[in-house]
Amino acid sequence: MKLDYQTIERMAHLARLEVSEVEKVSLLKDMENILSFMEKLNELDTSGVEPLIYLNDEVNVLRDDVEKNDICPAEALKNAPLHDDVYFKVAKVIERN
Repeated sequence: MKLDYQTIERMAHLARLEVSEVEKVSLLKDMENILSFMEKLNELDTSGVEPLIYLNDEVNVLRDDVEKNDICPAEALKNAPLHDDVYFKVAKVIERN
């Protein structure tokens, strides 16, 4: 695959990046190096190699959910700057029409 400045500009536009002319030259060189490396990897014969799915054979050990330290509403609201007897009070952030 051959890259050009139009490709760099399009990718910058899609990523919503502002790229200077100096940065375009650097990006073009870096991306061409990456693509040439990937082409070099494509030369390897991987026909007998199994795909790597997991790095190790470990299995997640999950625990049962157990309720601990139940906090009563009064204790939960104790340090709240604004509250009533049941709820935290917060500033309105969504306007309804």
